[in-house]
Amino acid sequence: MSFPAFLKGLRDSLSIAIGYVPVAISFGLAAVTLDLHPYWAIAFSVFMYAGASQFVLISLLAQAQSSWWVIAAILVVMNIRHLFYGPALWNAAQPIHRRQSFFWWSLGLTDEVFATAISRFRYQTTELKESWYFGLQVGAYSAWVGGTALGVFFAADWLGESLWLDKTLSFVFPALFFALLLDLTMNIPKSVLVATLIITVLAVMWLPAYVAIILGMIAGAVSKALYDRWGNAKECL
Repeated sequence: MSFPAFLKGLRDSLSIAIGYVPVAISFGLAAVTLDLHPYWAIAFSVFMYAGASQFVLISLLAQAQSSWWVIAAILVVMNIRHLFYGPALWNAAQPIHRRQSFFWWSLGLTDEVFATAISRFRYQTTELKESWYFGLQVGAYSAWVGGTALGVFFAADWLGESLWLDKTLSFVFPALFFALLLDLTMNIPKSVLVATLIITVLAVMWLPAYVAIILGMIAGAVSKALYDRWGNAKECL
């Protein structure tokens, strides 16, 4: 593994970390507010590392009305989009010299890591892509776990003393997604983005957000395939 490339991945994860820490703090605070033991909250972030799914999990646990099988099924459905992320990420990384197993590639894969890697793989050399990607994963993961610990032990005092900090936490994560979208527009045709956006917005009006995301991903894949086919056909004319 190239240590300089790994460090570059860590630096590139800073934008993700800025978005993760406030949300992780909110998760830690929500967990202890629902009477979950602080170390259980941190353990969820260490072993699940699943963002919105963790909020759903602690909410279901607090209600104590669902069996573990129901909770597990809900979490699987919410995260099924990762089945799409893996192949797309691997294709975007080509050409690459893979030294580690696919298990390590998938371990730190999140929405934001996926979006950042897809948009920036082209800037990494073939030999250094894997090291850079692991640095990106480690930086994002550390921010989420560290933010959870801050939320568990300190957030209640901080938010009680600062109203502006409470408002800021709710803004940072949407801003992160918007910044990642702007970065992606450099690599994806505008027509594909528009088609994906329309389908996702329409779906989220009537369906749960995680279902709308999956439909949006399918719409994006179909739109890109049609765009490539139409573009190739146009070049042949």
